[in-house]
Amino acid sequence: MRKPSFILDPRLDADTRLITSLALCDVRLMNDVRFPWLVLVPRHAGLVEIADLPADEQTLLWQEVNCASAALRTVAPCDKLNLGALGNIVRQLHVHVIARCEGDPAWPGPVWGYGSAQPYLEASLTARLDALRQALANAVG
Repeated sequence: MRKPSFILDPRLDADTRLITSLALCDVRLMNDVRFPWLVLVPRHAGLVEIADLPADEQTLLWQEVNCASAALRTVAPCDKLNLGALGNIVRQLHVHVIARCEGDPAWPGPVWGYGSAQPYLEASLTARLDALRQALANAVG
């Protein structure tokens, strides 16, 4: 039996921009300049929960989350990293890595549902993507 092909959820596709692909996950930037925010999406069809991954890929997922976290902290120094895999709206398995600073627009509450996203201007989006690609390349080694 053939495995179904991976297709990115349309909402994730609309709300994020691809930074790079790691061994398991695509690393994407949330298109909201208010919060430095990465989304890691394992490239397997039909996953909803982290527990849906085989044990070795759960380990790989957390290794990639750690690399993404290090890269994000390099590009966007912060007071706290928020990690989450909620999936209440977008069921496709994805992990959020968000750099938070005291005094950011949603501090100290969650970023989900706080106001309306403010998309990056094209030049700043390109610069942020380039910086994150470099930081991720350094973090992955």
